[in-house]
Amino acid sequence: MYESLKNTSPQRKSWLNLNRIVNILEVIQDAIVICLCLGLFSFMVLQLYSMVLSLLPPVQFQVVTADILSLLIWVELFRLLIIYLKEQRISIGVAVEVAIVSVLREFIVRGVLEIPSTQVLATCAFLLVLGTLMVIRVWLPPTFDGIDPEHTVSQRHQQRSTAKKVQNNGNHAILAKN
Repeated sequence: MYESLKNTSPQRKSWLNLNRIVNILEVIQDAIVICLCLGLFSFMVLQLYSMVLSLLPPVQFQVVTADILSLLIWVELFRLLIIYLKEQRISIGVAVEVAIVSVLREFIVRGVLEIPSTQVLATCAFLLVLGTLMVIRVWLPPTFDGIDPEHTVSQRHQQRSTAKKVQNNGNHAILAKN
């Protein structure tokens, strides 16, 4: 009985090969993102067509402005998907930029005077948080391409402690000579 379990073990391992399953899921996920890219691209073409039609007289500047800003948001979302396909990660910077442009689009299209003051204050706080996130992300170490920030920090700490030991040994040698 033990021999029969022993013989099925390699079969089971080959069927439950986690690396193969993960690779298949990544391919499916990439296919979904490619479908999103194609759909978003075709939607941008339709938006561009609509924008050209809205430029015909009589020109409604609020509609044209809203269309232009919407198209810029779609372009940024498309860029976010392309970055994901290339690097298999979501770019925090691009995502925050999309959020900022989306919020500002609503302010421009609806007009600040038509928006309730509590919503203006909440939106300002939201924009402040997003701006802070944009500034903070510059100092965050990258966590992709095989770079481990904890390993980098520990190496830096080891180099500093080694430099201090060398400096202390040099000071002891100078004191011993005197």
